[in-house]
Amino acid sequence: MQLAAAQLAAHLQKGLRPLYTLHGDEPLLVQEAADAIRAAARAQGYTERTSHTVAGAHFDWSEVLAAGGSLSLFADKQIVEVRIPSGKPGKDGSAALQQLAEGAAGNDSTLTLVMLPRLDKQTRTGAWFTALENAGVSVQLDPVDRAALPQWIAQRLQRQNQRVRAGDEGQRTLQFFADRVEGNLLAAHQEIQKLALLHPEGELSFDQVESAVLNVARYDVFKLGEAVLAGQVARVQRMLDGLQAEGEAEVLVHYTLAEDIRALNRVKDAMEAGRPLPMALREQRVWGLRERLFERALPRLSPTTLGNLLHAAHVVDGIVKGLKAPGWPDNGWQALHRLAMMLARECGQVAPRRS
Repeated sequence: MQLAAAQLAAHLQKGLRPLYTLHGDEPLLVQEAADAIRAAARAQGYTERTSHTVAGAHFDWSEVLAAGGSLSLFADKQIVEVRIPSGKPGKDGSAALQQLAEGAAGNDSTLTLVMLPRLDKQTRTGAWFTALENAGVSVQLDPVDRAALPQWIAQRLQRQNQRVRAGDEGQRTLQFFADRVEGNLLAAHQEIQKLALLHPEGELSFDQVESAVLNVARYDVFKLGEAVLAGQVARVQRMLDGLQAEGEAEVLVHYTLAEDIRALNRVKDAMEAGRPLPMALREQRVWGLRERLFERALPRLSPTTLGNLLHAAHVVDGIVKGLKAPGWPDNGWQALHRLAMMLARECGQVAPRRS
């Protein structure tokens, strides 16, 4: 059974299933979902809890399988948690998880909670994950998109009976807040809690939020790629400045930009050869949010434009490694800025109309 994250609270009020699988890369959302399941379980008498973290190829799965069948003398019910940080349980793990799923049916003394990172489509259709999903409840915990972050912040403030002012000032406050916590939901959560401690319930002004919220942005080099592909020029500028200030390696930033350009070019070549766009994207292992961004950007990028971008990426590769190029800045970060802006502006152009 698949369940949206927003449906979990209502589901738990109706009763518990013996098996839950959480998968996603946002620590705060995974933590909150797991906490909600644990709280509901404790309220129903699950007083004992064991935790197992799968690490390495030689993990002993027999301990996990045995845990479900062993209660202490003082506990009637238990929670067994299995964390798989890699998302790859391996051959033995796959068999063990399927066995766990089979044993979950009718087991009212053990609640099993499996926690995984974000999974690709191929993994989600694999035998072990399908078994977990069919035997219990799976919840996919997606990151909050940048465009949805102001509304997410507003909803979290509402939970503690606080709100921003109506109208333009309120929207400006939420946008400011979102900019300050760029890519870091856990930091956003902490700053929202801080506002509850500093100010009473009710309306918050821009000045109150500005004075309370720290610059806790986590500038993620991979989220930079998403901003570039979305054509968000101002956000790209801000993220590059943040990455430089945080001491990120120039070669990693270049690799992220160059790899997106190469992937765009490969997909474009496949389309020119007659392959449908969905097939070309799958062959290049482009999925999720990146898939949607590619679908939006590709009509805006001609083969000539992509050829120019590939050449620019080659030039910048040399610059960040200490070489000089005519017409380009000698400074690696300045060259990266130019390359990122070239791609972002092309991706942000209005797509040509089909005749």
